[in-house]
Amino acid sequence: MRTGRIVVITGATGGMGSVIADRFLSNGDIVVATDTRSDVLASFAAARHAGDRLVTVAADVSKEDDCIKLTDAARERAGRIDVLVHSAGFFPIRRLEEMSVAEWRTVIDINLTGAFLLTRAALPLMKTRGWGRIINFGSGSIFDGVSGQAHYVAAKAGIIGFSRCIAREFGEYGITVNVVAPGLTVTEPVKKHFPPELLEAQKKARAIRRDEVPEDVIGTTFFLASPDADFVTGQMISVDGGKNMH
Repeated sequence: MRTGRIVVITGATGGMGSVIADRFLSNGDIVVATDTRSDVLASFAAARHAGDRLVTVAADVSKEDDCIKLTDAARERAGRIDVLVHSAGFFPIRRLEEMSVAEWRTVIDINLTGAFLLTRAALPLMKTRGWGRIINFGSGSIFDGVSGQAHYVAAKAGIIGFSRCIAREFGEYGITVNVVAPGLTVTEPVKKHFPPELLEAQKKARAIRRDEVPEDVIGTTFFLASPDADFVTGQMISVDGGKNMH
């Protein structure tokens, strides 16, 4: 297993992003963690006591300048990026008839355009290595659709097409690109905004009949970032307890 990698993680203080960051830190990697709020990032760093192996950068991935700022932090720290994990997400509920153009664009920008902006900014720091990993987060919602989330589901479907295209483009540089697609995962925002009966229905639809928790995505993400996945690219791996089988 490689250690000492430079790992950039977006949405790093969120339910899934934080456990992924912890896994890479425990492996001896250097994590460049980003989220939108500097105060939350400060608390995140203070709780981990990782010293200079954890670099925090407040950034909005939907903004080009912020993505450049984030990759500049990795350049200053080590001059390279080995692994890019794009787990930042925003999933409000709004029925299409009530959805404004601004709301649509905000959700698309955070969940899809952000992956484009950050990947483009990070590529120069990955190409020269002859080895790299880009792991984007999709969603199991693309299979069934979700009422009230046309913008989010459209963005996550776009992530799959985007990832497959850049897997073709970047393969010659030894860079793999894959998608982790969780089911509905019980994080604090999900507990707050999704009704309990929906969470219960998700459990009943799975082969493994329990709630999905953030820790469930760690193994797949870490595998895709490892040399064991050298010949895996352009793939979407569902991590949903067997709700969708394909």
